[in-house]
Amino acid sequence: MKRHKIVISGGGTGGHIFPAIAIGSEIKQRYQDSELLFVGAHNKMEMQQIPRAGFRIVGIWIDGFQRSLSLRNIFFPFKLVISLIQSFFILVRFRPKAVVGTGGFASGALLKVAQWMRLPTLIQEQNSYPGITNKLLSKKVNTVCVAYNYLHKYFPKDKIKL
Repeated sequence: MKRHKIVISGGGTGGHIFPAIAIGSEIKQRYQDSELLFVGAHNKMEMQQIPRAGFRIVGIWIDGFQRSLSLRNIFFPFKLVISLIQSFFILVRFRPKAVVGTGGFASGALLKVAQWMRLPTLIQEQNSYPGITNKLLSKKVNTVCVAYNYLHKYFPKDKIKL
């Protein structure tokens, strides 16, 4: 069994995907015996970009909640429940030591299930203003890694690592 089994999730935009790839690349460089699994949203950009970077990815059936009036929001609760179930089975099969999220809806479902399973969780907030997913998850994750000093306005101060 690999010593460092880690799941990384982040997607929807390059602002979530490329930090996830950078984290995965650094882990692989530091720990050659590591095994990484990426989790993203079906039919989103991460499903092409992560394999191009040389990593394995599985998709869950999540889609973003539209902030404007949209028929797509009718399916959101159903997709969320399915994605939570898919996340549970991914985590049970892979058995990671930790779960890392860089933002986006796929990371929200996955990290929420990881928290329920009492797995160590970490979010990376690379932006100067955090997204909804990371703000919601921050209350229960073990660590919040940030790039800016003032993000204690949005995250629990005792969990922040600069």
